Amino acid sequence: MTDTLPSVRGILTPNRPLAELTWLRVGGPADWLFQPADLDDLRAFLRDLPAGIPVFPIGVGSNLIVRDGGIRAVVIRLGRGFNGIEIEGTTVTAGAAMLDAHVARKAAQAGVDLTFLRTIPGAIGGAVRMNAGCYGSYVADHCIGVTCVTRAGELVERSPAEMNFRYRQSDLPEGWVIVSATFEGAAGDPEALAAKMDEQLAKRDASQPTKERTAGSTFRNPAGFSSTGRADDSHALKAWKLIDEAGLRGARRGGAQMAEKHSNFMLNTGGATAADLEGLGEEVRKKVFQASGLLLEWEIMRIGEPAPGTAPEKTED
Repeated sequence: MTDTLPSVRGILTPNRPLAELTWLRVGGPADWLFQPADLDDLRAFLRDLPAGIPVFPIGVGSNLIVRDGGIRAVVIRLGRGFNGIEIEGTTVTAGAAMLDAHVARKAAQAGVDLTFLRTIPGAIGGAVRMNAGCYGSYVADHCIGVTCVTRAGELVERSPAEMNFRYRQSDLPEGWVIVSATFEGAAGDPEALAAKMDEQLAKRDASQPTKERTAGSTFRNPAGFSSTGRADDSHALKAWKLIDEAGLRGARRGGAQMAEKHSNFMLNTGGATAADLEGLGEEVRKKVFQASGLLLEWEIMRIGEPAPGTAPEKTED
């Protein structure tokens, strides 16, 4: 495979362990990890990479389980060349590698309200891909355009309609890489926006295990959301409540645990494998279904191959 990969100006590492690149700190190696130097480097690599070699973009791994057997693909991780930000009036364009929290802070300093991003873990590329949101605001409410590189190395603009944002989902063709996104926010007083973010952080820290090794919400809330991803609190069902009602707050498997502080958060308490985490998640799905008749859907993305003999028994969707 080495002879078939294009030359690059960035960093191309074979057999690269991925555990340290995810918040849960689990998972096996990627066949290759590519960290492009800049946009031109990424475009040339994708253009010249043989079509039969799969690629998989990752962000900062905040919402990801890499299975213990690793990934048979070229994993692409954007870095310093993709973390810029431009603000013009109430329009904010941010690189895909820029952390959501940093975008919220920079926008607030310029008097633009994108405060919903402040408590969302991860980077802009992942936030767009998953239509991330909190406190009643979602990427779909603010995103006005997404810039991507196609699998053929072409630079394209994708509209919100083409992204087809919905609850924790969007549409993106196989192998495409988001490189930046543009948002529109309401004008606001910088000091008031800073105070709003401080209040959001305090609320989050009081209810979520933010000091633990976790990947955010494990399962999607099963109902109460429109097709665009906007919450309808009058009808919403909460995954944590279904988990509690099934008696699974604090449930454990190996080094994996459903958090006591918030039962829809899965923790690596130390030494967990990806199989522990995914196995616990599938056990929760099964027992919640038995208790409520509702089948929880994963919010955490699971990718790669299990180690031999470790694949969890899955509850059918």
